[in-house]
Amino acid sequence: SAFAIGTTEFISVGLLPLISQDLHIPVTTAGLTVSMYALGVTFGAPVLTSLTSGMSRKTLLLWVMLIFIAGNTLAA
Repeated sequence: SAFAIGTTEFISVGLLPLISQDLHIPVTTAGLTVSMYALGVTFGAPVLTSLTSGMSRKTLLLWVMLIFIAGNTLAA
């Protein structure tokens, strides 16, 4: 799961010119999307860890990956 999350964050760096062109915004503003995603992961990880500490790791990983796949599918 760490690989999938890391790939999601870093793949958008190479696409910043296309994102900025599509949204008609400067590349620097489009770069904020990477920063916002990183902040979400930074602050969300400890909170979700606390909330899900009672769950089985295997079950949790399956649910997280299903949500991750669904989110990426909807965004595509």
